Amino acid sequence: MAKTRVSAPGGPTRQARRPRRGAGHPGALRPDRGASQIAILVATGGMYAVALFLAYYMQQTLKYTPVEAGLAFLPIPVALVVASGLAVGVLMPRVGPKTVIPLGTALLGVGMVWFTRLELDSTYAGGILPPVLVLGLGLGVVYAPAIDLATYRVHEDDSGVASAAVNTTQRTGGSLGIAVLNTLAASAASSDLSSRQSTPEAIAEAALHSYSTAYWWAAGLATVGLVVTFLLYRPGVRERSPDVVKTVAM
Repeated sequence: MAKTRVSAPGGPTRQARRPRRGAGHPGALRPDRGASQIAILVATGGMYAVALFLAYYMQQTLKYTPVEAGLAFLPIPVALVVASGLAVGVLMPRVGPKTVIPLGTALLGVGMVWFTRLELDSTYAGGILPPVLVLGLGLGVVYAPAIDLATYRVHEDDSGVASAAVNTTQRTGGSLGIAVLNTLAASAASSDLSSRQSTPEAIAEAALHSYSTAYWWAAGLATVGLVVTFLLYRPGVRERSPDVVKTVAM
């Protein structure tokens, strides 16, 4: 019986040559990808929760209309775009992710702590806008490099999976952030009201206390992200190669 050698049924196979050990070796890239997913999870969880409580604060405490509250968030995407360009175009090629992404999580933490200083009569320009800008800068410094590294040197056959993993992390972070921090905030409000009469002023103060509690927990989450990403990311800059598949996560 004659034996015939045939090619793989799915078309051309991937190159079987084992990659050289070094910065581009798959094993060396795993800590970077893991740290990037953690950074995305932390940033998204904190952002969604803070946006929720800030919207509550502006509409229920400061009596903003829904349109006014929505417009108040516009500085976040502006700051995010500026910070993303700075992070990817300037900082990453010079210092690498071990410095850049922990810096972004630090900015997130600073913005969240700043939100705890809001009062019942805070103004937009003096009370809300500064931490909103810091939050937007932190998101830009984290998101663009983290998404880039989460899909860094991904083979084109796996690019869909890599993009899906980033999207899943974003959705999971947002869902968990809102669920956990909303529960903590509700518990703080109930505890604050349990010791005094439920007057309109007391209810407003309890709501403000619950928002502050959520901001503190979100700041703690950002601090955990700072420590974990600093420990996991490898030092140095990442070189680009012509076979890198750029995957954009929307």
